[in-house]
Amino acid sequence: MKNILRWEEAALLLLSLFLFRLQSPYAWWIFAACFLLPDISMLAYLVNNRAGAWVYNLFHHKGVAIGVYLLGYYLGNDVCLFTGLLLLGHASFDRVMGYGLKYMTSFHDTHLGKIGKENSKSQIPNPKGQADQQ
Repeated sequence: MKNILRWEEAALLLLSLFLFRLQSPYAWWIFAACFLLPDISMLAYLVNNRAGAWVYNLFHHKGVAIGVYLLGYYLGNDVCLFTGLLLLGHASFDRVMGYGLKYMTSFHDTHLGKIGKENSKSQIPNPKGQADQQ
């Protein structure tokens, strides 16, 4: 199931790139240069976990991305179109990489499971199919 969801997210990433190419007056390198900008939202974690999760989730929620895109389409605003596609592409890329929306408990707690070095060891199965207990 995890792989199916990753392929679905990869398709959304490709859709955002396709729509950018089709509708945006900007050069492709601007999309690439701005691709990681939504991760600036992680700075809200310097305040506390609650603020960090709220701001991070706002910038990584696909409903927000689609809303910004549709606003740009309705208003004929290229900046909103670009921003919506950038947010959609970035959020989809994050999901492909295993990063989900954050719970307010910790940056490492996501709707896709725990992330981080200490969590990756326990999730890797050994050849016999049992979880590694290192």
